[in-house]
Amino acid sequence: MPEGRREEIRSSSSSGASHSEGLCLQSGAGTDAGVSSRVALRKEIDLVGACAVIIGNVIGSGIFVAPKGVLENAGSVGLSLIVWVSTGIITAIGALCYAELGVTIPKSGGDYVYLNDIFGGLAGFLHLWITVVVSVPSNQAVISLTFATYVLQPLYPACLPPESSTRLLAAVCLLLLTWVNCASVRWVVYVQDSLVVCKLLALGLIIILGVVQISKGHYYWLEPVHAFETFREYDTGQIALSFLQGSFAYGGWNFLNYVTEELVDPYRNLPRALFISIPLVTFVYIAANAAFITVMSPQELLASNAVAVTFGEKMLGVMSWIMPISVALVTFGGVNGALFTSSRLFFAGAREGHLPSLLAMIHVTNCTPIPSLLFTLSSTLLMLCTSDVYTLINYMGFVNYLIYGLTVAGQIVLRYRAPDMHRPIKVSLIWPMIFLVFCAFLLVFSFFSDPVVCGTGVAILLTGVPVYFLAVYWQNKPQCWDITIGKITHLCQKLCMVVDPVMVQSVEPQNHDDDDS
Repeated sequence: MPEGRREEIRSSSSSGASHSEGLCLQSGAGTDAGVSSRVALRKEIDLVGACAVIIGNVIGSGIFVAPKGVLENAGSVGLSLIVWVSTGIITAIGALCYAELGVTIPKSGGDYVYLNDIFGGLAGFLHLWITVVVSVPSNQAVISLTFATYVLQPLYPACLPPESSTRLLAAVCLLLLTWVNCASVRWVVYVQDSLVVCKLLALGLIIILGVVQISKGHYYWLEPVHAFETFREYDTGQIALSFLQGSFAYGGWNFLNYVTEELVDPYRNLPRALFISIPLVTFVYIAANAAFITVMSPQELLASNAVAVTFGEKMLGVMSWIMPISVALVTFGGVNGALFTSSRLFFAGAREGHLPSLLAMIHVTNCTPIPSLLFTLSSTLLMLCTSDVYTLINYMGFVNYLIYGLTVAGQIVLRYRAPDMHRPIKVSLIWPMIFLVFCAFLLVFSFFSDPVVCGTGVAILLTGVPVYFLAVYWQNKPQCWDITIGKITHLCQKLCMVVDPVMVQSVEPQNHDDDDS
């Protein structure tokens, strides 16, 4: 993107105004002093809000789905707990690498922007393509369907809720949270902060009940002599899949990098939020899994289709309805966080010219990317009409770690390509190398263990190559195409009341005689 365009979009605040107030000013008459009048994303996410974004995105349906997959592929309780600990450590190392990238390239869009800036437009577009086509809509569809299932579960204690009712409630959830995201960033942060508390309370209840079980002596499967009793032989490929399942539960750890431009003091709050949130999530996950195994045997856990519900039925009795409601709150917050961060990714992609320019526009008063949010909503609602979104998410587990690995490799490339580049945070290269070794292990052994799933994920990724050359690389398109797209964009601008992030260029002040006014 031309440097002038980058300067236009870059957020700035006027002297004498608060930082957040200077980021969303509308143009109008009466600006005698010639103050720059801008419409841009507000910086409204402080440290607490940043931690809520990470925790809200990471702690979702994964902790109630992944324990079964991790245990099944690990082969023993002891190894499954090691997988949870190791995955948390690797996630923390990845977050450390992303913290450096986030403050070195302080633009919203996360790994998409880093790949685009370091390796070029094709790499960035392929990441954006796989995210737009499958990853984001299928992930949000699964989380919203999980929310709907757990809300309806108390009404259908003896069977699964009707599929039509589940999908309708999931759609209502998506519509409500999209409206909140369109209305105000501050509302989104308030909702996320509140639901993060609910999530931690729900998981806290599970952990406390686990501690009670341990105090009563119910820790048979946590004793080392029993924990490593195998119910099938260890297999390297299956262990890799176990890590992949655990990584799904930690998914979302990089989402704060998607909203870097909306962070208050990102150079300080981005790394701080990562260093606070990832260890907290890791502790909660390990404690929750230990609690599950104090109540259920490995065989019972593997036979359960809803681990939290089975746990609640065994421990809470007549109060077992608390557990599905708690899971519903957890997943509701997951949908909210996913909508917030994914819309910013599409916003960044449009700003770089890889998606229609309309998706880079924001509301004139709310300063929220409404077109991007509506696009995210539409693609997710379409995904609700399909029945096999869970398989698509399994495909993306492999592709996501391919993207993580390429992004961290880009960090090393950037070190050698631009050694003098300003880096407020500069980590030792040993950390990105450790992360790359883990990614290589995961990708290679997962591919050999399940070549169909992993190969399909790569195939979906590669379909973006011809799209890139036709839609992005080919600049001299017919004039009628440009005119049609321009008219559609203008119509949508009027309907959504959105504008480009910068409306009016700065004007030099004529005089300062009326400063007091």
